[in-house]
Amino acid sequence: MQTSLSAARHRRSAPSKPWLLAGALVLGLLALSSLGIGATNVSVWSVLTGGADATTTQVLLISRIPRTLALVLSGAAMAVAGALMQMLARNRFVEPSTAGTVESATLGLLAVALLAPELPPFGKMLVAAGFALAGTALFLAILRRLPLHAALVVPLVGLVLGGVIQSVTTFFAYRFDLLQSVHAWTTADFSGVLQGRYELLWIAGGLALVAYVAADRFTAAGLGEHFARNIGVDHRQLLRLGLLIVALVTAAVVVTAGVVPFLGLIVPNVVSLLMGDNLRRTLPWIALAGAAFVLACDIVGRLLLHPYEVPIGTVVGIVGSAIFLALLLRGRSHRP
Repeated sequence: MQTSLSAARHRRSAPSKPWLLAGALVLGLLALSSLGIGATNVSVWSVLTGGADATTTQVLLISRIPRTLALVLSGAAMAVAGALMQMLARNRFVEPSTAGTVESATLGLLAVALLAPELPPFGKMLVAAGFALAGTALFLAILRRLPLHAALVVPLVGLVLGGVIQSVTTFFAYRFDLLQSVHAWTTADFSGVLQGRYELLWIAGGLALVAYVAADRFTAAGLGEHFARNIGVDHRQLLRLGLLIVALVTAAVVVTAGVVPFLGLIVPNVVSLLMGDNLRRTLPWIALAGAAFVLACDIVGRLLLHPYEVPIGTVVGIVGSAIFLALLLRGRSHRP
């Protein structure tokens, strides 16, 4: 990658299976906590033992379980998508919210709202994915023309591109009185996720598994196009696959709940600092940490003003922006 990677980081061994099981246990505890927190008190134990009434069971099955599954799938898939973007762009500060990807997906949703408002959710996801794919490809094309690829320049270019796309979206949304809808798309909120409204996220979860299957090839792509070709990896085909995964995952999450900012940046970076850059080894941890981080932020949002909620996009934005600045300052302090 463009940022310097020490040999020690590559030699770090992955945590043993007991540590992975411990992480899964933490995720499970967060998921159980998510099932029980809300405006309506729900005792998971009473449901499991058959002592819950019909209302409690319905709340759990229709709202709490779908919401928790949506949080886990969104967090895991967006974290994996961020890791792929960092490999493909060869920069640690790139992810869907710093490369114009989510802004392009939002523009796609606006186009659907204006031209085909009756389109089903799957169709909306495909249109948003097409826009996200085009926006991400434009970002990478701009990078190829830049004379400098400094670690801090690349995400700034992405933020500027995202700002331009967002301005276009805001202009048309204002003209057609859709600013409120755009605001809903750009602020992640899982409070409205119910049974039948989150199933697109299973596609995102499946794409995360596809990324794991091709993890070794994506790791090779992160070492440069010439290196990938020398070991027999089709870099262009891999680039297309990676961009398609990122676009579809981003679109599925945006259509379902809105934009979750900085998730694909902070989680892969923290995992990489601890475990190195071999995606075969780190992707399970990236997915696990992403899901746990989103669950924790959602629980915090539900508890701050209980029984009301703070949207998860706000909580993740505050925490993520702080960690993003810390990573930028850390990268600057390590420059030669």
